[in-house]
Amino acid sequence: MNALVVLGQWALRILRGWGHAAWFVMDLLVAMPPSLRRFDRVVAQIFAIGNRSLVIILASGMAVGLVLALQLYHTLITFGAAESLGLVVNLSLVRELGPVVTALLFAGRAGTSLTAEIGLMKAGEQIAALELMAIDPRQHVLAPRFLAGIISMPLLAILFSAIGIVGAWVVAVGLIGIDAGNFWSIQQNGVDVWRDVGNGVV
Repeated sequence: MNALVVLGQWALRILRGWGHAAWFVMDLLVAMPPSLRRFDRVVAQIFAIGNRSLVIILASGMAVGLVLALQLYHTLITFGAAESLGLVVNLSLVRELGPVVTALLFAGRAGTSLTAEIGLMKAGEQIAALELMAIDPRQHVLAPRFLAGIISMPLLAILFSAIGIVGAWVVAVGLIGIDAGNFWSIQQNGVDVWRDVGNGVV
């Protein structure tokens, strides 16, 4: 009986947390249109959380592309399919790997930065001061950052995949000796903009 009570309390805590998160997201969505009137704040946040994440995104994308091409080559050569290395790397990056790794890096770099910034505002009673002046903190503080994240994340995912493909080209053409024209032509014929790239961006 005790175990059932503990399990029920745990389930209620989880559901309460999900409900609180859902209401918070709804509040943010309601606060987004008014914050668009001051788009300069959104642009400043795109620079702060998007542009400043660029170095780590590009460095990681290059490393992932280099390693992926090197590892896949040893697998593909056993089946005589080394020429399709560019296509396999491209599809792996633009469909799943690029967006997922970008999201993890973005959450690690920009998420911690935003949490610290808003936490300092809360500790310094700046949030309370905004509320006293009848300014909604969700519109003024949270919505511009939320919009900046929505705009920045797909662009960073595209850049991650693009630099990863360049890294794969360095390994395939420079180290392994695959024909450069073949490397690019197979990708051009095998990758669909909407089905593959669009799916990864979404």
